[in-house]
Amino acid sequence: MEIDPPRNTRAWVLHPELKFDNARRDPVPALAEAVALANAMPEMEVVGADIVQLRAVKAGVLFGKGKIAELKAIFAAEEIELVLIDGALTPVQQRNLEEEWGLKILDRTGLILEIFSDRARTREGVLQVEMAALSYQRTRLVRAWTHLERQRGGLGFVGGPGETQIESDRRAIDDAITRLKRQLGKVVNTRELHRASRKKVPFPVVALVGYTNAGKSTLFNRLTGAKVMAKDMLFATLDPTMRSVELPSGQEIILSDTVGFISELPTQLVAAFRATLEEVLDADLVIHVRDISHANTHEQARNVASILEQLGMAEDAPMIEVWNKLDLLDADDQAAMQEKAARHDDKFAISSITGQGLDELLEAISANLTDPKTARELLIPYADGRKRAWLFQEGVVTGEDQNEDGFVVQVFWTARQEKHYRDM
Repeated sequence: MEIDPPRNTRAWVLHPELKFDNARRDPVPALAEAVALANAMPEMEVVGADIVQLRAVKAGVLFGKGKIAELKAIFAAEEIELVLIDGALTPVQQRNLEEEWGLKILDRTGLILEIFSDRARTREGVLQVEMAALSYQRTRLVRAWTHLERQRGGLGFVGGPGETQIESDRRAIDDAITRLKRQLGKVVNTRELHRASRKKVPFPVVALVGYTNAGKSTLFNRLTGAKVMAKDMLFATLDPTMRSVELPSGQEIILSDTVGFISELPTQLVAAFRATLEEVLDADLVIHVRDISHANTHEQARNVASILEQLGMAEDAPMIEVWNKLDLLDADDQAAMQEKAARHDDKFAISSITGQGLDELLEAISANLTDPKTARELLIPYADGRKRAWLFQEGVVTGEDQNEDGFVVQVFWTARQEKHYRDM
């Protein structure tokens, strides 16, 4: 007897728009992004979506009574099982709306956490998502924290086998968080060793950052020949990937692809993924990839800048801005965008699909990584032969003498080489 595959969860997306909120996002692209987030979950079927105008937020239920009744009728007629609210819900609002509508509610933070859980592949990524999810659940004590024992991805917010009630058990969540912190500590120590090993390699690191679905992974694949997951989907890449690339100049670099950013990224995830994104903070050059064809490209760029600031990136960090997806523009708009980018030394209009503009981008990467050199005289104690050997290995020694304290070495090196030497 054939068994029918499980039916996808029927979902409806709501974007609440506060009329008098000056910081609100443009509701039409915001709703489209929320739907795209929902579609990023493979077991979810988005049946409908609406923008809900709000004159004021109702403390206990968010929406007014009339709107709640109107939506309840729609959800019943469409057999909706899950409502996604594109915004933050308080625990009380979530509980009351679930009781009013008789179905499950998930807010923006919960959905993003669910997606991250589904996509995490490395041990560190899985642990970080679980910690972020538990911190989020602790504030509201919602259903299903049994994902810690489940084999499949997902956090249990959407539902699934073995779903249970937490029953106000904060102590159990705290114990789980403590256990995860211990496990994460071991993984982080291993990663630190890997990072220390990479620092010994004399190759600069170039990190790709940008809004989710801006085309970072497609660009990464184009430059490296790798097969990183690259789909027209939000958060297609979660765990960072690194590959070596030889530039046309002959210089070798390490290229890093990172998780995409998004507006209103849950604070739990900013903290949880700080360690993962330290690769960006340590990079010799950051490439900010933008989807220049997107209607909200400027707002997306501001969100990326804001998150980088939260992560602690220096204002003067070397950065190139790449205007990607030229191929999605018509000929006139392409020409205008290329002309506009040409007016700036740090902006490049490209297409990762067709390869348009990549030669100029690679030349700019080489130019940014070719540091000016300065002359220095160093005194290296006789006991510190390792540093002296490294200088000769780098080929920066121009002269050497000795005195009673050690080797007197003349070098001609870049600022990056000097920093590496000082950190040894």
